[in-house]
Amino acid sequence: MTATLTDPDVETTRLEALRRCQILDTQPEGAFDRVVALAARVLDTPIASVTFVDTDRVWVKAQTGLPDGLHELGRDPGLCTSAILRSDPYVVSDTLDDPLAGDHPLVRGEPGVRFYAAAPIVTTDGHRLGTVNVMDVKPREVTEAALSSLADLAALVASQLETRLSARSAVTLERRLRQQAEAERGRLELLTSTLRKVLLPPSPPKVPGLDIATHYHVASADQVGGDFFDVFRLDEDNWAFFLGDVCGKGADAAVVTALARHTLRAAAVYAGDPEAVLANLNMVLMDEFLGADPCYCTVLYGVLTPTGEGVTVNVAGGGHPPALVVRADGSVEALHTHGGMLVGLLPEARFAVAGTALGPGDGLLLYTDGLTEARTPAGHMYGEDRLRNLAATLAGQPAQAVVTRLEETLSAFGPGLTDDTAILSMTVPPSVKRHSR
Repeated sequence: MTATLTDPDVETTRLEALRRCQILDTQPEGAFDRVVALAARVLDTPIASVTFVDTDRVWVKAQTGLPDGLHELGRDPGLCTSAILRSDPYVVSDTLDDPLAGDHPLVRGEPGVRFYAAAPIVTTDGHRLGTVNVMDVKPREVTEAALSSLADLAALVASQLETRLSARSAVTLERRLRQQAEAERGRLELLTSTLRKVLLPPSPPKVPGLDIATHYHVASADQVGGDFFDVFRLDEDNWAFFLGDVCGKGADAAVVTALARHTLRAAAVYAGDPEAVLANLNMVLMDEFLGADPCYCTVLYGVLTPTGEGVTVNVAGGGHPPALVVRADGSVEALHTHGGMLVGLLPEARFAVAGTALGPGDGLLLYTDGLTEARTPAGHMYGEDRLRNLAATLAGQPAQAVVTRLEETLSAFGPGLTDDTAILSMTVPPSVKRHSR
C-alpha cells in the first residue's frame, strides 16, 4: 500500500510527530544499535540502518556497514524517502533496474547498494517517521518471513519512541509542577499532594494467595521523597512489583522517582523479563539526564506467579539491598541480587537476577536503606543483621503484622531516621486455598 506525503497538512503533522519524539541529532544508543545488528543478522545483509526522514534530509540514528561518519543523507527518492511513502515493507531487488533507486547517492557512490528493503516506523496515530533498512551490494530476493521480521523490528523502534515520549511527558509535568511551587510558595501543599499520588500507589492490590502490606516514611520537609514502590497485574497469571531508592531526597528526587515509576510500569508491559525492564529504565534515565548531573537509583523489580500452593518469584536487582526471604520455619535468606549495578549511571549497566518459591507461611521483605542505615538512640547503625534477626521473629506473620512491627522499630529511631524509608512485605498465608484461573 502506498500513500502520498505531498499534502502539506499531512507532511506538517508528520514532522510535528517526529519533533515530539526528540530523536533527531541524538547520540548513539544501545537499543537502536541492537535493532540494526539484529536486522542485519536476521536478513543476512552486510548493511542495516535505522533512519528518520526530516524536512530536507534523512537522518541516520544507527547503522552498520555504511561509511564511517555517515549521519545524514539528502532526501533523495529511491530508498528511505520512497519507503516512507508505504505502510508495508518496501523492496528493491536490483537498484539498477529501478529508475528512482538507480540515481540514489548510496547506489551511485559508496557502498554501491544493489539491494534494498525497508519497513516503516509507524506511530500509534499512523505517522510514518522513518524506516528500518537492510541493504546489500549485490541484487537479491527476500522472503515474506524476512520482511515480516523487518516489520517487527520497525514496530519495536516505534514502541521505543512511544515509551521515551511517554516518560518525557511525565517528567515534564513534574518539572512544571515543581517550578510552579518555587514561584508560588502558597501552592506547595497542592504540589505535595499531587506528587504523592503520582509516586505511590493508593493501596496494594489483592494478589491471589498472597498477603501484601506497605509502609512509607518521608524524611524530607517537602513531604515528597525518593523512594518508590508498586504492585500491579501484568496479565492473567502474573503480577509485577518493584521497590527503589533515588539518589537524593525532596522535590528533585521526586522528579526522578516519578519518571522511574512510570517507566517501570510502561516497560513491564512489553519487556520479557525483569532484567530487560531494568535495562529499559537505565536507558530512559541515561537519555533524560544526558549531560546533566547523574540521576540514578537502586531498584528491585520482580514478577510474581501464584501457583495455587504458593508463589514463584523472579527478581532483578540494580544496586539495591537484596530482598529477604523469611521462611515459615524462621530461617531468613537473601535473594542474591548482589552485583547488580546502579540504574541510570552507566550506559551498559548489568543487573543481577535471582528467583525463589514461597510456600505457605513464607514471606518476602523488601526495604530501602533508610531502614538499615538509621541510627539507634545510642548512635549505632541499625544494620542488616539486626533486621534479619527481627525478620526471623516475624516468620509466618501476616504482612501487615510484619509492617506494623517494623513501623514500631522505625519510630524508636527518632531523629536517627534521616532518610526516606519504604517497606514492601508480602507473605503467603499458612493455609493457601487453590485459586482458579
